[in-house]
Amino acid sequence: MTSQNSGSAADQELQVPVVVKDNLVVVDGEGDDGEKELKELLLPNVNHLPISPPSAIEFNFVSYFVPDFTKPEHDQYIYRHANGLCVIGLAAGHVAFKDEGGVTSVDFNVGKSNRSEIKVTGKRKRNAQHFESNTALCKVCTNNTFYIARCCIKGSLLEVNERLIKQPELLNTAADREGYIAIIMPKPADWLKSKASFLTFDEYKKLRQF
Repeated sequence: MTSQNSGSAADQELQVPVVVKDNLVVVDGEGDDGEKELKELLLPNVNHLPISPPSAIEFNFVSYFVPDFTKPEHDQYIYRHANGLCVIGLAAGHVAFKDEGGVTSVDFNVGKSNRSEIKVTGKRKRNAQHFESNTALCKVCTNNTFYIARCCIKGSLLEVNERLIKQPELLNTAADREGYIAIIMPKPADWLKSKASFLTFDEYKKLRQF
């Protein structure tokens, strides 16, 4: 008797109406709510989407700007990765871009050493040189003069963008991407000490009225 009742209960459970919608199996009567919740999870509200998707720089780095570094309109940027690496380059408001013809050449031979000859190796970053924030990285030349691009942050120079030697035009067309100048690794304490003096992207745009 007991076994018959159990079997009947099992049969009743198996007889609960089931509906297949969009390749999803749902229990009848619960499908509408379940499907609605699923759509809310998978489909974003179009009103909350940005006008354009974030670039690789915006997605992977936090952007900071250093205007008037050592001289008026010597603007540079620092893109900081979550691992602490800092990409250094010329910001859009740099005076070099205002010269007729723009940047014509880049020379990493500054001071007593050629920055392009620094070769860092291994996980311990052997041969990395430690520089101050105002240490020169390269000379950015135009038809009329040249400008010094600097580290902007105290740290270890890991590499410079040697492509700029043969392709200085990258500074004119993609200074914020392929035309970066160098990669530097600051110590956490040095970064925190300097960060307060940098501008955010919105603050820099307001300053230069872009």
